[in-house]
Amino acid sequence: MLKLFKNLRKKDIFYALICALLVVFQVWLELKMPDYMSNITQLVQTKGASMPDILRQGGYMLLCAFGSLVSAAIIGYFSSLVAASFSFRTRGKIFKKVEDLPLEEVKKFRVSSLITRTTNDITQMEMLLSMGLHLMIKSPIMAVWAVTKILGKSIEWSLITALAVFILLISVGIIMKIVMPRFKIVQDLIDKVNGVSRENLSGIRVVRAFNAEKYSEDKFEKVNSDLTNNQLFNQKAFNYMSPIMSLVLYGLTLSIYFVGAILINTANLSDKIVLFGDMIVFSSYAMQVIMSFLMLAMIFMMMPRASVSAKRINEVMDSINNIKNGFIKTNKTGLSGTVEFKNVSFKYPDADEYILKNINFTANKGETVAFIGSTGSGKSTLINLIPRFYDVTDGEILVNGVNIKDYDDEYLHNIIGYVPQKAVMFSGTVESNINYGKSKNRVTKQKLEEALKVSQAYEFVSKLDKKEKSHIASGGTNLSGGQKQRLSIARVIARNPEIYIFDDSFSALDYKTDITLRKELKKYTGGSTNLIVAQRIGTILNADKIIVLEKGRCVGIGTHKELMKNCDVYKEIALSQVSKEELENAG
Repeated sequence: MLKLFKNLRKKDIFYALICALLVVFQVWLELKMPDYMSNITQLVQTKGASMPDILRQGGYMLLCAFGSLVSAAIIGYFSSLVAASFSFRTRGKIFKKVEDLPLEEVKKFRVSSLITRTTNDITQMEMLLSMGLHLMIKSPIMAVWAVTKILGKSIEWSLITALAVFILLISVGIIMKIVMPRFKIVQDLIDKVNGVSRENLSGIRVVRAFNAEKYSEDKFEKVNSDLTNNQLFNQKAFNYMSPIMSLVLYGLTLSIYFVGAILINTANLSDKIVLFGDMIVFSSYAMQVIMSFLMLAMIFMMMPRASVSAKRINEVMDSINNIKNGFIKTNKTGLSGTVEFKNVSFKYPDADEYILKNINFTANKGETVAFIGSTGSGKSTLINLIPRFYDVTDGEILVNGVNIKDYDDEYLHNIIGYVPQKAVMFSGTVESNINYGKSKNRVTKQKLEEALKVSQAYEFVSKLDKKEKSHIASGGTNLSGGQKQRLSIARVIARNPEIYIFDDSFSALDYKTDITLRKELKKYTGGSTNLIVAQRIGTILNADKIIVLEKGRCVGIGTHKELMKNCDVYKEIALSQVSKEELENAG
């Protein structure tokens, strides 16, 4: 937890010091009030005491109370300011960290858990800091100061107070021991509730299409019930604190007055007034001592959950990105658009078996290289190695003659245009989605229109009310699958990269649009390298080089004609989609 508090700025620490000074001042004011109360008690019982003297002491009490109120308001303002500032910066840091995490780390934490850690967990820390700056400083100072005030007043009253504090601490300790382990469970269950909610909402159409509403409700009900039951257990445990605190508080007051009554009854007449005043003062200070420990108990209630949240946040912040950024930001080789795989093998960090084994090929500038194979053969995995979403396990990948590990990530991503398997749209407009991200080339209005036309997206964008200014919902929910794919392709075309990567990016297009798009793309990207992952034979028939993958291995490289003659795997895939006559005519 202390590690996270390093995110506090010097200004925040200065505000915290102001809070600490004001807390000391507030405690002093509150502990002065019992003295004025004692004076009033003695004046009332003293013959000849004037009303102005009594009112003066009462006025001092009111001034102390007003001063304490103003101090509390200022402390509340500064503590909230510090807590909000801490939350703002920590949330920003964890979001930036998540963006930089390699894909295997994101999968390890799960998206729902990362959302919870960025929101709920930081809120727990913010609440602790906001209240802690006040209560954690005030309670020990008040407790110690109040104890010094009552020392020597009466051994009997002191023992009663000590016993009350002991009972209170034991009760808090037992409850903390019971509740602490369950806070980790609660945070994990919040992750699960978020995960199930996200899954059901994302797949709402499938849920409805398969009449699976009841199944989804039951699935949510289970995790929601687990979370509710754990929260109820924790709250019930904490609810025992209230009667215990009341019992201790009122029991202490009753005990002090009971013992005081005995002491006053057995004292001399001259000592009775002094004893009565001491009893009033002692009971007030004893209440302050108990209230101090009650405030600490409130912090102890918040501390376990905040501690669990801090640990979860630190797990993300301490994650190590094994994909180290390189330093090369310019093209020093003179090559352009070349991609070479040299003995590349890859397995996921937590896997035992290799997904890709000993892959070798070269794609030169202006070539179209296609990848085909059965589901799970490693096509998308191979493509994802080029932008360094993962690093190769063995071998090396060269872009323009340089190992991609030596490139600065921003430079590498600027010379590569990547269209993912699942088209991703962001909340905004058509223009903002195509203009998305940072590029070495400025996307002009002319460039944007050109990209829309080449990708065949202009056909439907031109019919929208506001054309390229038209709204796109988050995730592109107001677009069809084919429209999203075309805009996703337009986004890459507008960047004008040296290397285009299409990861099965034509699957949602009808055959006519697919053919037209590929023709326009070939004209437009003739000077660039095109790497295409495809399931359709028709998409890759005219590729300069087709690489056939089977169980992570390259089982064939060549043109369509060559592979039809010497690669059984390719021939089998081709014949399963197109008749032999059509293939011969296409060849």
